[in-house]
Amino acid sequence: MATKAQILNATKITGAVVLTAGIIIFLAGFFASGSSILTPIGIGTVMGAVFIFLMGVFFVVTEEILEKIEHRKQMGSKHA
Repeated sequence: MATKAQILNATKITGAVVLTAGIIIFLAGFFASGSSILTPIGIGTVMGAVFIFLMGVFFVVTEEILEKIEHRKQMGSKHA
């Protein structure tokens, strides 16, 4: 259980840092900069942060499902 919490915390912190950087880059490109090259980079960074977070959650959910399946297999073999 501690491993899952560590994975979720690492994913949450990494996603938050990348999301914050992406928002700052987007706002700098959209409002402050004369060139618009930073705007799509900021959008891509925000999308990357969302992807990182979703993949971390997916890994934890997959691990939970595999543990449930393994537990059911063990319970079935004990009753047989």
